[in-house]
Amino acid sequence: MADRYQDTMGFTVTGPSTFLASGHPGPAESGTRPTHLGLIRTTDAGRSWQTVSAEGDADFHALEEAGDSLYGFDSLSERVWASTDGGRTWAKRATVAALDLASHPGSAATVWAATGTGLDRSDDGARTFRPVSSAPGLVAVEEPEPGRLLALTADGRLVASRDGRTWTEQGRLPASGEGRVLTAVTAKRLLAADSADAVYESVDGGRVWKLLQRPAASSDHP
Repeated sequence: MADRYQDTMGFTVTGPSTFLASGHPGPAESGTRPTHLGLIRTTDAGRSWQTVSAEGDADFHALEEAGDSLYGFDSLSERVWASTDGGRTWAKRATVAALDLASHPGSAATVWAATGTGLDRSDDGARTFRPVSSAPGLVAVEEPEPGRLLALTADGRLVASRDGRTWTEQGRLPASGEGRVLTAVTAKRLLAADSADAVYESVDGGRVWKLLQRPAASSDHP
């Protein structure tokens, strides 16, 4: 977008053409900006970005808006940060090995953390987490409706749960790349990406997936 590049690590859509992200500056800005961008914001669908907070101090690998709260997993401190003013100021909360975070505006005190080896749950706004027994290893998790979880396993299975303990396989990504990213636009319309940088869409809650994009060559960037 706009002939610019940045190494985006965390990303979330918060409104029309309005996104929050984190990561590292691109080659054109190397040496002129801190290594970690902190929290950045765009209101023109990615054409331009402004720093919100924590430049040089945080590298959010997951960002999740939940009602008036914003949660970010900072890979530098390995803690979940929480904000109630759109990310301008933060409270540093629990340490957790998170690959992805999920919450819902209707139950913002409940925060889920996909850890790759399982699932952790917080009921106090990310102040404390506890492992969810019998949860499979999850790399991405979403809560599109209160009490309804959708998640992606490393081998590309889309699984669903009401309580985080009992899971049902809904479908599977069609390619051999490992699962990596999941976004629930609604409970039915899902977007996913795998480790080969292919992007897929499902409109039936993850049962059937179609390929949207497969790059000619995989990116060298994580």
